[in-house]
Amino acid sequence: MTWLPFLVILALALAYMAMKRSGQISPKEAAEYLKNGAMVIDVRSANEFDSGHIMQAQNIPLERIEMTALSVLRDRNKVLLLHCSSGVRSRMAKKKLEELGYKNVFNLGPYERARKIITNQ
Repeated sequence: MTWLPFLVILALALAYMAMKRSGQISPKEAAEYLKNGAMVIDVRSANEFDSGHIMQAQNIPLERIEMTALSVLRDRNKVLLLHCSSGVRSRMAKKKLEELGYKNVFNLGPYERARKIITNQ
């Protein structure tokens, strides 16, 4: 008997657990939310955003998320998909928004992952 199928299944299970642990939404769930009008928020700095961004994304830098959210993101039930360069700031922004009472906040993770999900590549 070969160990290859077992190792493949183990690798897939570990990858799934790592993604869930990192707090990132699955590509399939994100795509479904996008079809239903989710808002994409880029929490990188304005300079990072200006150097290149996803067309659908609105820039709300992490350092301004608490001050800006209540005026820009009025519907606290709207699905919000956050991303940044590495996924760290978007995870922090998710936590801050949840503390402000936003109910449907998800971390897309790093910019490249978010771009692939949003552009369906």
